[in-house]
Amino acid sequence: MKIIFTFICLTFFSIGFSQQIKQDQRVWFAYTGQYKVSSHWGYHLEAQFRMDNQLEQNQQNLFRLGAIYYLSDSKSLAGGYALVNTFSASADDFFKENRIWEQYQVNKKWHNKKNTMTNRFRLEQRWVEKITLVDNNVISLGSDYQNRLRYLNRNLFHITDLKSTNDELYLVLQNEFFFNLGSNKVNDKIFDQNRFLIGLGLNYNNNTRLELGYLNHYITSSFSDDVMNHTVSISLIQNLVLQKP
Repeated sequence: MKIIFTFICLTFFSIGFSQQIKQDQRVWFAYTGQYKVSSHWGYHLEAQFRMDNQLEQNQQNLFRLGAIYYLSDSKSLAGGYALVNTFSASADDFFKENRIWEQYQVNKKWHNKKNTMTNRFRLEQRWVEKITLVDNNVISLGSDYQNRLRYLNRNLFHITDLKSTNDELYLVLQNEFFFNLGSNKVNDKIFDQNRFLIGLGLNYNNNTRLELGYLNHYITSSFSDDVMNHTVSISLIQNLVLQKP
């Protein structure tokens, strides 16, 4: 309960700096796969589709891939490339973002190894396209560059076993902070955004997870009001070992 209380306090503390907040609703679908192909190497594959609450407009889609180096059973390094397409209502079109990312992740099991805490530190180098309308035509004005740091704390709390000890129902509680590094034209605020998630997960055969939750997504802006998106989050997560025994 202390962890839950701390997460909630940090979330509302982070959004308390803004006086004007625009509220909205979203639905996010995500697939994340990590595939271990040898004792030290694996690869990462991810796709996300972020919709409005009516599932009519795709607000953003993201495709991320990369390589993973496993330092141990609980620690890993990873890096790769991501392509992000974001819808601009003013231009009625999508602008692109090319992104390079690097991360360090450590997992810790506790309470008889039934609960898991994950800490992830991720650096991103972002090239965000600028678009505008000229005579009803979408024109690209090049890209702005930005560095960003992200810290994720993710907790899985075991609720009950199902048919076997490899299948379980669990509680998901996580929070991720985003910080801009250095001067940039994308967002000149140091605190970029916050994502707080609480939900339920189903672990099948100890390698496939289906999670449903509420995501409070708070975004700061240099040019307009800050935004808080109340989001339904649906995720499919796979951690597969493909190496030959």
